[in-house]
Amino acid sequence: MLENSFVMVTIILVINIVYVSFFTIRMILTLKGQRYLAACISMIEVVIYVLGLGLVLNNLNEIQNLIAYAVGYGIGVIVGMKIEEKLALGYITVNVISTESDKDLPKLLRDKGYGVTDWQAHGLEGNRMAMQILTPRKYELKLYETIKTIDPKAFIISYEPKTIHGGFWVKSVKERGKLFK
Repeated sequence: MLENSFVMVTIILVINIVYVSFFTIRMILTLKGQRYLAACISMIEVVIYVLGLGLVLNNLNEIQNLIAYAVGYGIGVIVGMKIEEKLALGYITVNVISTESDKDLPKLLRDKGYGVTDWQAHGLEGNRMAMQILTPRKYELKLYETIKTIDPKAFIISYEPKTIHGGFWVKSVKERGKLFK
């Protein structure tokens, strides 16, 4: 009896981890406009959900099943977020403000394959170099490391653009992606 109970708890836990991971990935794909892939994943997701919930509802008198369902849900959120981090879909735009005007930070970044638009800016404490950089999300941390190595005091803000249209860098993203590796 105890062995069956352990097996049931394990099955419910695993099912819910898988279900919530699929749910997280589907939501991200939906937000990124990947509607057909999101729809396919949602079909798998709903089958997993019904199986897991059915196991819990058929055995409501076993509190450990409900606990396993809740714990699996929480772990699934974490696993889904980790998967999303690894996939790193889409692009980010990074705004950088640097006091290092004498170092040619835009050129150094362009040589590494990043799309950089730069201009002179004026801050409270004087002139600054301002840059806007577009890069695939999977290279985000590498970009931050590169900037901080050149200018440890750089002010960095990043965001995920909803729409990207035109521009030299977007046209040649496939070729330039080879430079990031």
